[in-house]
Amino acid sequence: MKILGVSAFYHDSAAALIVDGHIEAAAQEERFTRVKQDAGFPVNAIRYCLDEASATIDQLDAVVFYDKPMLKFERLLETYYGFAPRGLASFVTAIPVWLREKVFLKKIIYDKLKEISDFDKRKLNLMFTEHHLSHAASAFYPSGFENSAILTIDGVGEWATASICKGEGTRIEILKEMKFPHSLGLLYSAFTYFLGFRVNSGEYKLMGLAPYGIPQSAEVEKYIALIKENLLSIKPDGSVWLNQKFFSYSTGLRMVPDKKWAKLFGFTRRLPEEKIEQHHCNLAYAIQLITEEIMLAMAAHVKELTNADQLCLAGGVALNCVASGKLLAKGLFKDIYIQPAAGDAGGAVGAALAAYHIFYSNERTGLGNDNMKGSFLGPSFTNKEVSKAVAKYNAVYSLFGDDDELTEKVAHLLDEGNVVGWFQGRMEFGPRALGNRSILGDARNRDMQKKLNLKIKYRESFRPFAPSVLAEDNQNFFELDADSPYMLLIARVKDKHLKNLPDNYFSLPLMERLYTERSNIPAVTHIDLSARIQTVHKETNARYWQLIDAFKKLTGYGIIVNTSFNVRGEPIVCSPEDAYRCFMRTEMDYLVINDFLFAKTEQPQWGEKDNWREEFKPD
Repeated sequence: MKILGVSAFYHDSAAALIVDGHIEAAAQEERFTRVKQDAGFPVNAIRYCLDEASATIDQLDAVVFYDKPMLKFERLLETYYGFAPRGLASFVTAIPVWLREKVFLKKIIYDKLKEISDFDKRKLNLMFTEHHLSHAASAFYPSGFENSAILTIDGVGEWATASICKGEGTRIEILKEMKFPHSLGLLYSAFTYFLGFRVNSGEYKLMGLAPYGIPQSAEVEKYIALIKENLLSIKPDGSVWLNQKFFSYSTGLRMVPDKKWAKLFGFTRRLPEEKIEQHHCNLAYAIQLITEEIMLAMAAHVKELTNADQLCLAGGVALNCVASGKLLAKGLFKDIYIQPAAGDAGGAVGAALAAYHIFYSNERTGLGNDNMKGSFLGPSFTNKEVSKAVAKYNAVYSLFGDDDELTEKVAHLLDEGNVVGWFQGRMEFGPRALGNRSILGDARNRDMQKKLNLKIKYRESFRPFAPSVLAEDNQNFFELDADSPYMLLIARVKDKHLKNLPDNYFSLPLMERLYTERSNIPAVTHIDLSARIQTVHKETNARYWQLIDAFKKLTGYGIIVNTSFNVRGEPIVCSPEDAYRCFMRTEMDYLVINDFLFAKTEQPQWGEKDNWREEFKPD
């Protein structure tokens, strides 16, 4: 049985193909179009998924869309009616689009599928799942848990903004939902907007900025009080009530009324690219602490309702790895599984799996295993394809025929302080690069974070980087008694690796604190002495594990820096040509694609105009 799942028309459009219950392929449309968070119908991603399985549209048992657009339209109309006469400008903008396009979504899907190949429309079973059911299914079915509680949290689906479910075998039962306009995801996005980042893509920046706030400072405590007294009420079950006088996402064209927030917090909204001040950091820290408080309260209520030992998490808020790390440390559940593509892209996987198990009543396979296959579900390329792709640039390379020789060479390059682009095997599905489309560096190098941010990624200097650590060495470096293969958990660096901080550390200017050496792995130790950890397992990524193992044999450290292979505002690279172009347009030192090694100093002069800041908007 072959089922195609599709998410589209909001952000992070994606496609996923399920074959007899196994995830055969999945990819985001942005990787092919090179448009960050492309919201268009995922024609290219669908074409890839079908090619990967050697399937045609006529061979599909079903095409499943990840939410129910008519329920969304109902929510839109009821919201405008409920808030009238507020929201006229937003109404005039939104309703014509819905009437022209989204109300007729079935026709659009049929027409877009026709662009891929011809098919018999009468035989195509087109289905729609509810948004939060797609999220729940995307986490529960791949988790391998026979039984589990499921918590989904995002901005908004049709009406639901969070849900508590129970998964048993093939069944998912929705126990409780929080409804729009009250939403933890939209609350966090409102602060993302006010602090100068893009909604639906800059939330992880807000999470990265939060640790620069000063713990227990008077300003942080003031902001927490202002938020709780004016913006929201937190209920005992973790649900929230948001005071709509301070939010405009329901009826306006912005997240919040700027002037009201400026008056409340004592400073105006930060514009993108404006200098980040300490009060921005403190406000980010305040909302991060409140988000963690709410997620822990929700999780406690989930435990109370289900008495489950395992928990599955999905929805965009599940990507808040600081909160998830604290939830794991709380010990409410024996095991936690987080869908690596927790946002809307993962809804494509969940929609297909929900149809397979719920509608078609198929049994589950692979219980006890993580069935996301390491999230390596995207396209791969042969050496012949690599050679052809780089020939147009007259690229100069060395070709290695032995894995040991290649990984030992790259380990030496990293040890010498070089930055290496690393392109291998199938592309990752989801927002994290996990060792197949990555940029690598030496975690021990105190200048590596600054070099990667300013000379490679062209982004804000405060942005942290994640460690890739051999799974068997994880507990040598971090206070994390669990695997974290998808870079979705944060934990503290162990004391034995930390350095003494100056007594006036928290009174230092922000940039001085940033460049204070905090550990013997400074490139991956965040300002609060934590790290966002990826444990690397030989079973799921043998060559990447072998590279880090070679680095360990050379240096004694089974850990390196891993960041996604892209620059600010650009999607992660997909093809060998994407990788070579990114390599040549940045200050990366070396590039590895499959068995090919490229040295920057040996390449022909790059003739293309490079204007990253104009070409890619900040996210």
